Amino acid sequence: LCVGSCPRVDGCDETRMMEKLPRCGKAFADVMQELDIWKWCNLSEFIVYYEIFTACTEVETNTVGCYWPNHLAEGFITRIHRQFFSNCTVERTHWEDPPDEILIPLITAPILLTVAMAGLVLWCSRSSDKLR
Repeated sequence: LCVGSCPRVDGCDETRMMEKLPRCGKAFADVMQELDIWKWCNLSEFIVYYEIFTACTEVETNTVGCYWPNHLAEGFITRIHRQFFSNCTVERTHWEDPPDEILIPLITAPILLTVAMAGLVLWCSRSSDKLR
């Protein structure tokens, strides 16, 4: 059922795992260094490399009989995140309602326009009935 990728039952060799994970981090760091630093916060610029990095950490973790993710692997991935993505801020837009002078016409104009169009349709349909 699991061919080579399932963790061993006899235990996790955390020491070997922590020796192997830096290879994944170095490969990811090398690729990220080739990207312009201003692209580091644009996920579409590095998602392929990040997926390779994640797959590498999973394979290396499973190779030594550990489950992935585990607390040590997550700590390693978090350190990589801090190294490359600590300057990426999430700017949250603070939405506010416009002032009442603007909000009231924005609400009433579509309502009045809908009523006017319905009246026009009714008037046109009645006048076409009179012509028949």
